[in-house]
Amino acid sequence: MLEELKSTDIINKVGGRFQLTALIQKRLDELLQGARPLIEDSEGKTHLEIVVQEILQDKIAIDYEASDINKPQDS
Repeated sequence: MLEELKSTDIINKVGGRFQLTALIQKRLDELLQGARPLIEDSEGKTHLEIVVQEILQDKIAIDYEASDINKPQDS
């Protein structure tokens, strides 16, 4: 298990567990279809590790307007 997924930081970054799962699933599918990683140091990393780093480095985010996912409310 990736240590980053145990942290609430990544969950809060995208607005919750459901949003995180949806974003990871979509990006994993893109990588498996041949998309290039958006991070520099992807050599030797699994697709999941690449996706987590892309999220943490703000390379990818949920497009709430184009998806059926509700945008989290600001507190």
